[in-house]
Amino acid sequence: MSKVILVTGASQGFGRNWAEVALQAGHRVVATARRLDSLSELADRYGDAVLTLQLDVTDRQRCFDVVAQAREHFGTIDVLLSNAGYGHFGMLEEISEDEARGQIETNVFGSVWIIQAVLPGMREQRSGHICQVSSIGGAMAFPNLSIYHASKWAMEGLCESLAQEVADFGIHVTIIEPGPFTTEWSQSSAVRSEPIADYDPVRAGFAAQAKTFDRGNPDATGAVIMELLAMPKPPLRLMLGRMAFKVIEPATEARLKEWREGLAMAEAAHE
Repeated sequence: MSKVILVTGASQGFGRNWAEVALQAGHRVVATARRLDSLSELADRYGDAVLTLQLDVTDRQRCFDVVAQAREHFGTIDVLLSNAGYGHFGMLEEISEDEARGQIETNVFGSVWIIQAVLPGMREQRSGHICQVSSIGGAMAFPNLSIYHASKWAMEGLCESLAQEVADFGIHVTIIEPGPFTTEWSQSSAVRSEPIADYDPVRAGFAAQAKTFDRGNPDATGAVIMELLAMPKPPLRLMLGRMAFKVIEPATEARLKEWREGLAMAEAAHE
């Protein structure tokens, strides 16, 4: 069944791949990016099946304007693939105020604004699927990515709450948790803080660990996302890639072990 899918961050990476796969599958796509010219190839190739719009998700009013244009053009929005965002590398002490605000403005507030923009229409039609791209970094943490982790953990909690808020309206929510892939996320798309030398050993340790990561092929994710969007009862969370569960499982088990070990202290604090 053909759906209307709004994709943020469709200029490259997952967003571009998912927009193209959706179009190839017969869906109609609203593809958005900060630079409209980055979407020109999509428009040329897929014609009336795609609507390309300029969008910086940090502009709340623009998010609402884009959704209004999309609904006027296609009549509805069935799916939101909230993908726009970037990674910021830096130890917490190294991150400037502007850098911290920039990460949260894009990864958190940008996602909040576009979700808020699609909700009234989905609530009115009593159907919809909101897919928020998180990361394995929304379920566990590495050094040198503290502000990025803060943004993804924020969206994990927000979406878990959102899923409960909108379930009665027939709206589904899925948090997508990719592991490492061969995208530009850690390369040209990333922002890096000015380093403090004392942290160089920690940085080097993380860099050495990152070299061992089993990075997936982003082109392999498109079919999985299409399968997700076809599910009548999609999951709240979906990992992508072989490495995701390998790092999330031990991190979760360690957290549970620590909670259990502190249970006597927790109960002693009760009364």
